[in-house]
Amino acid sequence: MRIGIPGEVKPLEGRIALLPDACRHLIDAGHSIMVEQGAGVLSGYSDTLYQEAGARIAATHAGVFTESELIVKVKEPQPEELELLQPEHCLFSFLHLAAEPALAERLQAIGLTAVGFETVEEDNGNLPILAPMSDIAGRIAVQVATTLLHSPHGGKGQLLGGIPAADRGNVVIIGAGNAGGNAALLAAASGAQVTVFARNRQRLAAMRALGNNVTALYPYKAALEKAVASADIVIGAVLKTGYQAPHIVNREMVRQMEPGSVIVDISVDQGGCIETTRPTTWDNPTYIEEGVVHFTVTNMPGAVPRSASQALSAVLTPYVQAIAGPDWKALKPLSRGINIEAGTVRHPALKETFA
Repeated sequence: MRIGIPGEVKPLEGRIALLPDACRHLIDAGHSIMVEQGAGVLSGYSDTLYQEAGARIAATHAGVFTESELIVKVKEPQPEELELLQPEHCLFSFLHLAAEPALAERLQAIGLTAVGFETVEEDNGNLPILAPMSDIAGRIAVQVATTLLHSPHGGKGQLLGGIPAADRGNVVIIGAGNAGGNAALLAAASGAQVTVFARNRQRLAAMRALGNNVTALYPYKAALEKAVASADIVIGAVLKTGYQAPHIVNREMVRQMEPGSVIVDISVDQGGCIETTRPTTWDNPTYIEEGVVHFTVTNMPGAVPRSASQALSAVLTPYVQAIAGPDWKALKPLSRGINIEAGTVRHPALKETFA
């Protein structure tokens, strides 16, 4: 199959879906690969490395789409890319269509097949392609929020871990999956007081085991309201596969937080689990709402493109090899990942969302 890897056009998105070694693996399996010129540079992978792996280099963004059957990219297609997609294409990327109904309509109108990284789902419910990006987003959430607490960034001037004679910061994390779990790991290591809310007891136990400065609780409304009101940082990490994220923290709860506190909503790709969330990009990542600094970038792992590309390519390679072969729709994880096919919404969550 002819596989195309375009460069990313979302602001300050430097990830690339497949590393040169992954391309070599697929070429050895009999596929051809075209990579857009410069697509891997921000991740640390030159055109020369891709050429040495056997890939062809396309001089233009449009050229990748014209010459390829399978388009493998990181982020959802941007407006200028929708003009390049054709009915015969299979698009394999992050999509997050529950929060982007207009994009879903455009993909339906094109008539292609669109498989979302975030909805490729194993029999046990694991999301293998989303998982490493969630790991990264959880860690970035704490790193960025720690800095945003600094006064020059509009924060309240709190040192997250505290020092002798100074308070420790309070971090509230909603969700204990890959993103929330990694956020809790980093926040706990900083010395902050960390409270994690989750429904699954095994995840609560795992969070509690991170240290004596971590409290793990069921998200009863009263407990959540109390914790958010006293939080220096609130991190939203709620996920229901394929669905728009529910609002767990409402505007009134945000209003009760101290001015200069920080919110990071990792769930922003799926619409956000905090009512005051609206999508931002890395070139203008924050805003202040109800006196609280909000960081809601829709491609958080794009800040560390080298690490993210390495992790993403490792999980993507076997799925790209499968989708480029015959009868790939018989493979349940990939079949579950189909969002749009020949003008029809396929994923059950999207059918319910758009009903």
